[in-house]
Amino acid sequence: MMNEERMFHIGLPTNIRARYAILPGDPGRVPKIAAYLDGAHLLASNREFCTWAGKMEGETVLVTSTGIGGPSASIAVEELVRLGVDTFIRVGTCGGMNDEVRAGDVVIATGAIRMEGTSREYLPIEYPAVADFGLVRALAQSAEELGYRYHTGVVQSKDSFYGQHSPTSMPNGEELLRKWNAWIAAGCLASEMEAAAIYATAAARGVRAATVLHVIWNQMRRDKFGDKEESHDVDRAIQVALAALRCVIRNASDGKADN
Repeated sequence: MMNEERMFHIGLPTNIRARYAILPGDPGRVPKIAAYLDGAHLLASNREFCTWAGKMEGETVLVTSTGIGGPSASIAVEELVRLGVDTFIRVGTCGGMNDEVRAGDVVIATGAIRMEGTSREYLPIEYPAVADFGLVRALAQSAEELGYRYHTGVVQSKDSFYGQHSPTSMPNGEELLRKWNAWIAAGCLASEMEAAAIYATAAARGVRAATVLHVIWNQMRRDKFGDKEESHDVDRAIQVALAALRCVIRNASDGKADN
């Protein structure tokens, strides 16, 4: 949906053309990320959707916030696709679930558990929510080169923040706890709220997406080991995303395949 001049939700002019987008959840992180681009400037701000644009390696890159959760994230992807975007990197935060994942680490989500509703309106539940391999590889290589402690693997995407953090207060708490323990037993790295919806939307629209996350804390380490460490500076995840996108753009200009 759109009017004659602007996309209906994200508010971008319909004549904007770009192939690349970075997707933070928080509108407040948009100018911080865009500051690393050449000629960064505000394009639009509507509801949870704030977009700045700039140049990287001569290509236009959009930085668009998605707000919290799958519904608004999928709206952002849908409308950006209509403007020509075919490469998405989500930059966000998460809570660790695996014992090896610590506050301040970087998590690169190769896939996402679809414990949310948005992806079910795009794909049957049997279809996995997975990241683009080329983008995952670029993110992992960038984290390695930057010397950051990182993990690659599956994350959990949920709809209810408090359903995870206070499951026993929910009428459905028994089922929430049963599934939570299953995800942990299967090696799930972290919990967040947007990756599954973004991956499902990208799959349905024939574009590519990946996710890099900053670990704020790990409640499992807190409960098991008394680890109360927290980290709220998302700069490492931002730097990994920017370095990976630069590599992807360079490879595209050189005619190299990303996969």
